[in-house]
Amino acid sequence: MEALVNDAAPLVAKIFIVLIFPFSALDKVINWESALEQANSSFLPGGPVLLVLAMGVEIITPICIVFGWYAGWAAFVLAGYCAVTALLYHNFWTYPRYWAADSEGHPHVWDFFKNFAIVGGCIYIMLGVHFVAELEQDVEQLSRATSAAVGADTHERP
Repeated sequence: MEALVNDAAPLVAKIFIVLIFPFSALDKVINWESALEQANSSFLPGGPVLLVLAMGVEIITPICIVFGWYAGWAAFVLAGYCAVTALLYHNFWTYPRYWAADSEGHPHVWDFFKNFAIVGGCIYIMLGVHFVAELEQDVEQLSRATSAAVGADTHERP
């Protein structure tokens, strides 16, 4: 039972958090024109490039998260992707009567909150792999290396 809780449950939870993304990437391939129309609906230029980048994020980050390869970084990228796409493409507050079921904006309400629920799951993954602590250590090491390099550089000048 302990192995089930300690090993299987976290793996299943990570799979459930990211399960939507490979299917979303496939949907972008199958329904390219519709996906392109949505990509072009924000102020960002370059719809086709945005779609290819989105598909890359939606395919690579779930694999990294599930298999533990740079899971913290993958969760960080995926969280950012979900937050940005929620704000740019599911801005339900711009639609009149978005709370009414027959409103064009109504589905965006749930997509917006779904995206931020996934952001929460990604933050949980980042905490689970000690991403923030490792990032702080990396920044500290970089700072020390930079200080040493700058110090060595100033001592070498005539």
